[in-house]
Amino acid sequence: MKKKIKLPVLKLPKLKLPQLKLPKFFKFKGINSSLKSFYYTGLTSLIVVLFFFLTPKFVILKNNLFVKSIEIQNESKSNLEKVLSGKKIKEEQADELDNLQIFEDIFQYEDIPTSTVRLDASTIKQLFKDTKYNLKDVRKSKLVKPVNLELLPNEIKMIESTKERKNLFIQIILPLILEENNQIKFDRKKLFAILNRSNNSNSEKKWLNMKFKQYGVKNKDLLTLKIRMDEIPVSLAIAQSAKETGWGTSRFALQGNALFGQWTFSGNGIKPLGADSNQSHKVMKFQVLQASVRAYFRNLNTHSSYRDFRKFRAAARDNNEKLDSLSLADYLDEYAATGVKYTEILKKIIKQNSLQDFDDVKLLPNSELIKKII
Repeated sequence: MKKKIKLPVLKLPKLKLPQLKLPKFFKFKGINSSLKSFYYTGLTSLIVVLFFFLTPKFVILKNNLFVKSIEIQNESKSNLEKVLSGKKIKEEQADELDNLQIFEDIFQYEDIPTSTVRLDASTIKQLFKDTKYNLKDVRKSKLVKPVNLELLPNEIKMIESTKERKNLFIQIILPLILEENNQIKFDRKKLFAILNRSNNSNSEKKWLNMKFKQYGVKNKDLLTLKIRMDEIPVSLAIAQSAKETGWGTSRFALQGNALFGQWTFSGNGIKPLGADSNQSHKVMKFQVLQASVRAYFRNLNTHSSYRDFRKFRAAARDNNEKLDSLSLADYLDEYAATGVKYTEILKKIIKQNSLQDFDDVKLLPNSELIKKII
């Protein structure tokens, strides 16, 4: 049997806790000194926690009440819904555009050093082959390689096969169009996020002011910005560039990177051959192809000639409908002197080349921006 061991009993001296005097409203009958100390410590801790928790709230309240604010304010839920997705589409502002502001970010391309060597057609074809980028796979996978070329190859006009020439042209400009649409998609998400807040930060206000300038919006009208800041169907952009450049073979495309035949009456441009002496317009010239694409998007999204185009697009958005290039093409009759005939040609190009296959393709991510969008 195990022996029981008796341990000596140790007598500890009694500790006397200091007597704490509490205010009268904290005195309760029957509370001893230990509980008083515990209660006082807990109360002090609670006051400290509340102080650090409430101080930022008071600072924000002070700024909202006393600091003059110039940001866009959403005064009620109904106003927010009206701005974002109201069923009634009001007319956008009829502003006189300041082209210097609208195209300022496009003019900045002039300062960017470009490749001194223009890749020839065979090199570009090999590049596409090496990266496994071909339109047949794109139509199936709905994914596009992020190959960004700055210039068209001069040899494109010498390719005898019409199909081969068209495919090469589409392969070159498709990533450029998708990149521009991605940027607009990202901007729209940011715009809607800002509108969902009751107040905006300084960086958000600065961004909004920049976008108001880029889209020619005066009086900080959010509805006009929402209508103008929107995507253009890929198939429509391809069709217009094909029509304006003869599938990349025109002098304007090869010498001036002009994919959409936009006119200018001042500044850098290419004079059309055979133009009358009294005609002062030129075709806009760009440093790189991407600048031409951005100028085209900005043109359709701001110029008064395409107000009905934007109105129809906005109505489709509010009805949660897919943007249809064949329907939108009808509203581009003022893009060319031939009017309605021009729109019919665009629709024919879209149908004959099955360009709507590219309307739902995505650009494979090569940046954090695209990763956020996809």
